[in-house]
Amino acid sequence: MEKLVRLCKSRGFIFPGSEIYDGLANTWDFGPLGVEIKNNIKREWWKYFVQESENSVGMDGGILMNPNVWIASGHVGGFSDPLMDCKQCKTRHRADHLIENKYPDAKADSMKQDQMQAFIGEKKIKCPHCGLFEWTDIRQFNLMFATQRGVVDDKLNTIYLRPETAQSQFVNFQNIQRTTRLKVPFGVGQIGKSFRNEVTPGNFVFRTIEFEQMEHQWFTTKKQAMKDYENYKKQAIDFYTSRLGIDARKLRLKDHEQLSHYAKAAADMEYNYSFGWGEVGGTHHRSEFDLTQHQKHSNKSMEYTDPVTGEKFIPTVIESCHGVERLLLAVLDDAYNEDEVDGETRVVLKIKPSIAPYKVAVLPLQKKEQGEKAMQVYRMLTKHFMATYDETASIGKRYRRQDEIGTPFCVTVDFDTLTDDTVTLRDRDTMQQKRVKIADLVQEIKCIIDPTR
Repeated sequence: MEKLVRLCKSRGFIFPGSEIYDGLANTWDFGPLGVEIKNNIKREWWKYFVQESENSVGMDGGILMNPNVWIASGHVGGFSDPLMDCKQCKTRHRADHLIENKYPDAKADSMKQDQMQAFIGEKKIKCPHCGLFEWTDIRQFNLMFATQRGVVDDKLNTIYLRPETAQSQFVNFQNIQRTTRLKVPFGVGQIGKSFRNEVTPGNFVFRTIEFEQMEHQWFTTKKQAMKDYENYKKQAIDFYTSRLGIDARKLRLKDHEQLSHYAKAAADMEYNYSFGWGEVGGTHHRSEFDLTQHQKHSNKSMEYTDPVTGEKFIPTVIESCHGVERLLLAVLDDAYNEDEVDGETRVVLKIKPSIAPYKVAVLPLQKKEQGEKAMQVYRMLTKHFMATYDETASIGKRYRRQDEIGTPFCVTVDFDTLTDDTVTLRDRDTMQQKRVKIADLVQEIKCIIDPTR
């Protein structure tokens, strides 16, 4: 993971937030390469869960909502983490994570606060930062960011930055159903920013205070709900493996021992990062809780009328939720490889081509001789792919630079190009090369990236 963090900063994937001002804990900025991978992940998710999903549409809700939304959802009264402070080094840690890191089979997520306190005391679990056993008692810390709306100090109203995107899908249930005329079951997808007042260490971009969620809410019937829930778990695995190219052997489903207040069933999708297993997404049977709560607190009907039977009911919700930054980290972690070429170590990110930041790099063998022709090829390719152009250093060093950032193909413009309009197409993973006509280059790359085209 340390090698990956260094690579991400040096090559323009991820930078520490506000770095020139000594940073801000658990914040990160995504550079030219990082933002491309994020966008590619989001595009693949949208295509899989919205575009290709029958009876699904999308929306984009606001970050700020009426504070009553969060009262109805239960976040104002019960959205907190069990935290302990080390009296010696002053670091703060989640009690359940302290237990899970030392005793993975202890099922900390099913423990109550007093049980976690007793377990940590009995096992003498020490601070992972300083190695001492000097803890405060567990305290619950609210994870929502509060802010003020208004311009006059004595008339400010407290509102919150949303801790999840899902609630805007719930409060707009009737608007979406009415305007699209969709019949239950139907889905609503959304990608957006959420904020949580995390104070525990983040393992790079795994745990941050600002993050993006990709959430698909499936409004269904109570009778069909468990079948849909099981289907969504299978879809999550298929999405990670077939669309993002993540190794299935590094994925696992973990059913919740202790359920949230709204859930009838829940399962985390976990990836085995270099630092251990961590949640990248989840599938949740949210029952009728959310729509029922919003009906109760808003006095607005959330009932759906079956157009065939005339039956009125509040739909059950099955949720598929995925973290963009955590998936980006999983993609990078999974793709990082080191091999030996000509007696030297080659670092290569074997990212699935459709997810890679640049699909192709154009490299003139010699800038003076082939530079103009290479720029023509580059401009042609940018109409179809994210591409990059590199004319500095030896061709071998330029290949290595592209390998490090995961570019699946390099196009070399050489002396023969000027006479026969062919170029060398190099594959990142095999390093094999072949001659391709410039006129066929776009289709050749498209067919390799997506064989179904």
